[in-house]
Order: sequence, then C-alpha cells, then structure tokens
Amino acid sequence: MDSVIDLNHASVYQQMNLVLDNVSLKVKSGEFVYLIGKVGTGKTSLLKTLYAELPLRDGEGHIAGYDLKNIKQRDIPKLRRKIGMVFQDFQLLDDRSVYQNLAFVLGATGWKDKNAIKRRISDVLTHVDLHYKDDKLPYQLSGGEQQRVVIARALLNDPEILLTDEPTGNLDPDTSEELMRLLISISRTGRAILMATHDYNMIREFPFRTVKCESGRLDPVEPTTNYFDFEKVMRR
Repeated sequence: MDSVIDLNHASVYQQMNLVLDNVSLKVKSGEFVYLIGKVGTGKTSLLKTLYAELPLRDGEGHIAGYDLKNIKQRDIPKLRRKIGMVFQDFQLLDDRSVYQNLAFVLGATGWKDKNAIKRRISDVLTHVDLHYKDDKLPYQLSGGEQQRVVIARALLNDPEILLTDEPTGNLDPDTSEELMRLLISISRTGRAILMATHDYNMIREFPFRTVKCESGRLDPVEPTTNYFDFEKVMRR
C-alpha cells in the first residue's frame, strides 16, 4: 500500500520555536495510527504542519501526493480537499442546519450542481447514521451527534486521510466508543486516520500503532498487553 503520509527527518516549528526534530513517520492507506503525548509536546503542531497551516522548513514531507516543503500557496486548498479534519471543538455554524453546514463546505470547495450537492450530503450523512437529522441545528444535537456531523463534513470531498485532534475529548465513554467504531469503519474503506488523543482507555480498547511526542521527538510506543506497563509508558 502507498504511504499517504511520509515524513523524513522533518522539523516541526511553532513560529520560530522548534517543537519536534528529526521526525520520520509513514502512514499507509487504510492505516489507523494514534498520536499521543502531553499537552505542549507538539501533537497539534504536527497536525498543522501536515495540513500546511504551519510550513515545513527542514527535512522532507509528503501527504496525499503533495510536497509539504515546496507546496505553493495556491495549491494548499487543493491539498486540504484531500485531507479531512476532525477537531475536538466542532466548529459548526450555529445558525445553519446540518444540511446547510455541509452545503456551505461543498460550495466553498467548488461544488455548483445542486443535485450533486444533495446526493453527496445524503451519502455522508447516511455513512454517519444522521440522514434523518439533516434539518436540525447544531444545538438540537447531542455532543456525539455533532461530532458525527463533523466527521460527515470531513468526508465530503472524499479525502485520502483524516487528521483528528482529540475527537472524543468532549464525549462520554459510551459515545466515545461509538465514535471510535465509526472512525475504524472509515479506515476500513481505505482512508488513513491519524488521531491525536489523550483517551488511553480507547487505545486499550482499540489497539493500533501508536507514536508519541516527547522531549522534542516523535517515537513509536512499543505494544504491550500489560495494563500497568501501558499506563506507565503513556503517562511518563
């Protein structure tokens, strides 16, 4: 399988501050990878670099076929159509229905045919099991339902990868588990998922390859079946 993310000896900066150095990471199509680490260790900065919100200054980096180091400003919107973003803060438009939230994104990314827009919205809402709530405003939905709308929004342009930043952070355990099962089902359609999280219970429940930001580095976390060893590795 091809690598959707391929970083080699990359440096991640937040403004002029070096956050992560000598980062090497490959994520293949359909792969699910956890990104962990304490607050301030570089998880969000790494995601922003992959999303071309922060420039890649040193090393090499490719995502969804784009060269992050040499990408032109005019090509960044094209890159972002190949990447679905899922945030802890839902960032939905409060005064628009679910349908209108999704239609706004499609219109902003170049969709013009109203019938095609309607079909695409129906498809993604069916995928996240919310096709019956397309006329609801965000405040009329539960937190889990709002996050499903965010995932539907991320899928609109048929991305190759989802970058998710603490997607279960505001949800109760049962809703978090439902959301994880949805994300896993999406990865099985061939889309890669890189998930930044502090939800170690979810990692234990649904084990996938894990990398950790710590002390300016990105390193693999060795798999373990021992609860106490796992907890120690995650929190140290």
